[in-house]
Amino acid sequence: MTQRATRALLFGFSSLAAIAGLAAPVQAQTGPQDDPTTVGEIVVTGTRTAGRTRLDTIAPVDVIAGEVLTRQGAGTELATALAANAPSINFPRPSISDGSDHVRPATLRGLAPDQTLVLINGQRGHVSALVNVNGNLGRGAAAFDLNTIPSVTLNTVEVLRDGASAQYGSDAIAGVVNLRLREADNGGALTFNFGRYDTSFDTARGSHSRSDGEQVAVAGWIGLPLFESGFLTLSGEWQRRDPTNRSDYAAPTATPTNSSTTVLGRFGDPSVESRAIWANAGHTLGSGWEAYAFGGFVDKDTESAATARAFNNANNVLAVYPNGFLPLIATHINDYNVYGGVRGPAYGIDWDISASWGRNAIDYRVENTINASFGTNSLRSFRAGGLEYEQATLAIDGVKLMDVGLVEPWNLAFGLEYRAEDFAQTAGQRQSWIRNSGSTQGGGAQGFPGFSPANATARDRNNVGAYVDLEGKLNEAFTFGFAARYEDYSDFGDTLTGKISGRLDVRPEFALRGSISTGFRAPALQQQYFSYIATNLVTTVVGGVPVTNLIQSGTFRVDDPVSIALGARPLEPETSTNYSLGAIFRSGPLELTIDAYQIEVADRIILSENLGPTRPSQSAATIAAVLGIIQPLGVSSARFFTNGLETTTRGLDIVGRYRLPTDRLGRFDFTLAANFNDTTVDRVPGVPVVSIPVSPNFLFDRSNILAFEDGTPESKGVASVDWSLGGWSATARATHYRSVLVANNVATLDYQTGDATLIDLEGRYEFPFGVTAAVGVNNLTDEYPNFTPSTLNAPTGSVGFPQFSPFGFNGRFVYSRLSLSW
Repeated sequence: MTQRATRALLFGFSSLAAIAGLAAPVQAQTGPQDDPTTVGEIVVTGTRTAGRTRLDTIAPVDVIAGEVLTRQGAGTELATALAANAPSINFPRPSISDGSDHVRPATLRGLAPDQTLVLINGQRGHVSALVNVNGNLGRGAAAFDLNTIPSVTLNTVEVLRDGASAQYGSDAIAGVVNLRLREADNGGALTFNFGRYDTSFDTARGSHSRSDGEQVAVAGWIGLPLFESGFLTLSGEWQRRDPTNRSDYAAPTATPTNSSTTVLGRFGDPSVESRAIWANAGHTLGSGWEAYAFGGFVDKDTESAATARAFNNANNVLAVYPNGFLPLIATHINDYNVYGGVRGPAYGIDWDISASWGRNAIDYRVENTINASFGTNSLRSFRAGGLEYEQATLAIDGVKLMDVGLVEPWNLAFGLEYRAEDFAQTAGQRQSWIRNSGSTQGGGAQGFPGFSPANATARDRNNVGAYVDLEGKLNEAFTFGFAARYEDYSDFGDTLTGKISGRLDVRPEFALRGSISTGFRAPALQQQYFSYIATNLVTTVVGGVPVTNLIQSGTFRVDDPVSIALGARPLEPETSTNYSLGAIFRSGPLELTIDAYQIEVADRIILSENLGPTRPSQSAATIAAVLGIIQPLGVSSARFFTNGLETTTRGLDIVGRYRLPTDRLGRFDFTLAANFNDTTVDRVPGVPVVSIPVSPNFLFDRSNILAFEDGTPESKGVASVDWSLGGWSATARATHYRSVLVANNVATLDYQTGDATLIDLEGRYEFPFGVTAAVGVNNLTDEYPNFTPSTLNAPTGSVGFPQFSPFGFNGRFVYSRLSLSW
C-alpha cells in the first residue's frame, strides 16, 4: 500500500468517525469541576490501570487544570502557562531566529524539546514541520508546537516526569505531556482577554521605556448533548498579539545621521493573529461499546524581524533604502488534527481501535527586504517557500484484567501501531533565493533567503510497533510495573525498549517509588532531509578583538556530498537509560512528592558547528580546507545533523501542597515546587575521517557543549498561594530562576543571564450571574536578564538580550479578563 493510499484510508476512517459525532470517553462531565487537582484526581498517563490517582501512580505525574492554565495572564500561550505551573518545564522566547520565532520550543527536565512526547487524549500528537537550526535553545530539534492547542479546549494537562518509550514509543525520553480535552454535554463559557507590556529596561547602549505587545483574545467553549447518550464539546479561540521590541540602540556608525538614540532592530515576540476551533465528542453504541472522535484546526499568521540592515550594509541598495531596512519574516501556519475510534469489551478484553491524521504546514514570506544582486529591479516582498509534515496512525490496543489470586487482578495491556510520516520542503520564488549573475552583492532575500529548488524535497517513512504493559500488586504494599516495546522503522531499522517500576506503600501516608527504563528517539525526517542557506549573526575574534558579522550559513542534508566531505554519516536513533527514585508523603491537607532522576542519552542528534568561521580550537589549515569546499557554493559556513553526543542529566523534582480552609478568612491553597537539574556532556562527536585536516572539537565546540550543560537553569522554584472567599479570589506566585550561561567559543566572550525572581499577582471577583472579572500583573517588579554586551551585538544593535533567558525579556505585563459561564 502506498503512503498516500495509507493516509487516505486513515483520514477516511477518522473523518467517518467525526461525522458520526463520535469521541473520547462517553462519560462526559456536566461542567467544570471545583478542584481538578485534588488528591483523588484520576490520571491516565504513565499507567494503563484504571482508577489510579496522581498520588497512587508508580511514576510522578503533575496534573494541571485547564482553569489554572487560563489564569496566567499570558493570553493564550499554552507553553507559557505550563512553564509557569510546572518547574520542570522551561519555555524561552527566541528572537531573530527565523522559524523558531514562530514555533518556539519548550523543554522538560533540561533535555531537548523533541525528547518529550506530546499526546492528545492519550494518542500521539504530530510534531511541527519546523526544525530549529539557529542558535537558540533546542537547536536542531523538531518538536511538537504546544501553542497550536488553545488552553480553553483543555480539561487537564498531565505531565509524566519519567522515561516512557517502552509504553508510548519514540520521543518519550524526558517524559510525556498528555493534553486531555474538555468533555461536557452542557454548560459553557466565553472569555475576553486584554493585556499589554508596560516596562522600562536598560541595554548596553542606554535606557528605554516601552508600552507594546498588546494582546486581545476571545475564547469560548460549549457542551452539547449528542443524541440520547453522547456529548459534543466545541471550543474556539481568536487572538491577536502585537510584537514587542527590546533591541538596543544602533551604533552611530550604523545611522546616516550619526545618531546614538536610534533603534533600528526589532528583538522580541512576533506579531500573531490566530484562529482555532476544536471538537471532542462521544456516543454510546451499545453492548458496552462507544465511539469517539476529536480534532481541531489552527490557522495562524505571524511576523517577526530579522537582523536590521544598516544604511551602509554591503547588501543594501541606497536608492531603495537610504536609511537601511528591517527585513520581516512572515509565516502562515496551518495545523490539523483528526482522531477517531471505537472502544469496548470483547472476549474478556477491553479494546480500543483508533486512527488519526495530522498535518502541520508553514509557508514563509519575507517583507520589507531586497535581493541586492538585482539592485533597484529587486522585489521588496518574496514568497520564500514552505515546510510540511504529515503523520497518520492506525492502532489497536487491548486491556485485560487477570485474576492471579492475589490482592487484586493484574492489568495486562498490549497493542499494535502503524505510523506513516511525510516531510516536504518547497521552493520559493526565484528572486527569493538566486544571485543575479555578474553582481558582486549578495543574492536572495536579505533576512531570510528563500528555499531553492535544490532544497526542495518530499520524503516519507513508516514504522510498526508492538508493546506489552503489565501492572499489578504482589501484596497490599507493593505495586510493580513492566513494559516492553518493539518498533521497526523503514529507514533505519528496529529497536527494543523496556521499563521496570515499583512502588512500596510503607504506610498509608508514606510511599516509595522508582523505575529503570530504556528509551529511544528516531531521527526526524526534518533532521535527515531539511536544507537551507540562512543569514546568521556570528561573533569571531580577529587580532584579539571581537567582530560580529552577518554571514551566509548553509544547512546541508546528511547525504549531501558537502556534508559527507565534512564528516557526515547516516543518522541513527538516540538511545537513553532512565533511573528514578521518589517518595510520596500525604497527611490530611498536606502532600509532598520528591523524585530524583538520572537520564543518560547516547547518540544524541545535534546540528554541527558552523564549519568555516574562525574558531580557537581549529587550525588555520582546517579553516582553509573547509572554506575551499563551501565557498564555491556561495556560503561562508556549513553545518549538518550528526549523532555522537552523549550526556547525563541528573536532577530532583519537589512538589508540595497544603490546603488551609478557614471559617472567616476563606480557603488558602499553598504550593511549593522546585526542579534542580544538571547536565554534563560525557562525549562529543569524534574527529571524522575525511580527506581534509581537522582539529579536535571540529563538529561540536565549546559554545554548543556549554549550551547543553549550562543553557537551562540549574534550579527553578515556584511558590504560590490561591485564596478564595465568597465571590472573591486571588493568586500570588513567585518564580525563581538560576542564572544561565550564554557561552561562546571564545571564553572571554561568555556572559550570564543572571538570577531572577518574578512575581505574578491576580485578583478575581465572581458576580452572582455567572460573570467573573479579573485583573493582574505578571513580572510585577519588571525583571530582565542581563543585556547583551555591545561587543557581541551587530552595529544595528538588533539583539538586546540573551535568547537563552529562561523567562524571556519582555518585562512587566498587565492584563484584565472578563468571563461569562453558564
